[in-house]
Amino acid sequence: MSPHINGSVEVITGSMFSGKTDELIRRLRRAAIARQKVQVFKPAMDVRYAVEKVTSHAGTDFDATPIEHAADLYDRLEKDTTVVAIDEAQFFDDKIIAVVDELARRGIRVIVAGLDTDFRGEPFGPMPVLMAKAERVDKLQAICMVCGEPASRTQRLVNGKPARYDDPVVIVGAAEMYEARCRAHHEVPRQGVSFRANGWNEISCE
Repeated sequence: MSPHINGSVEVITGSMFSGKTDELIRRLRRAAIARQKVQVFKPAMDVRYAVEKVTSHAGTDFDATPIEHAADLYDRLEKDTTVVAIDEAQFFDDKIIAVVDELARRGIRVIVAGLDTDFRGEPFGPMPVLMAKAERVDKLQAICMVCGEPASRTQRLVNGKPARYDDPVVIVGAAEMYEARCRAHHEVPRQGVSFRANGWNEISCE
């Protein structure tokens, strides 16, 4: 067990392009300056950038260890680690919740970053429970690519058109597949209609 006393859980969340990973890296660098032992983990499926780094859309990065399953973290955890960061936590299954709880019980500061909702606007994986259990939650906003207002949604685009509700939830894609949107401009077509906050619109689902 870690000799540290005060474990805690922090969650950084929001839509894509809201600066979650930048904020995560900022906290990690401050911890490193304070000479705290930091380890960063990420899902092995996230291969958009360097395999052994977490990288923000702005280009900042930090060394990370990719893992297939949440429980794999225990095998890679070093005895003197005082800060554990987990990026893209939405891609892990619900076992990540127990792992995060256990790390905090051991006295480790755990910083979790991930999307709170998927492209459909629905709660994403284990994130809602992690947010509920955390001592601190920061929900960041991006800028809507349509109107410039604060954005809390992630819009998936397929050939320039909004992805359908029944499309696969998990597609680790390039930035051009996604946009940040506000509630009013977030579109999710299903069965010939697209729902927006200001009403239902007839669309073509060809």
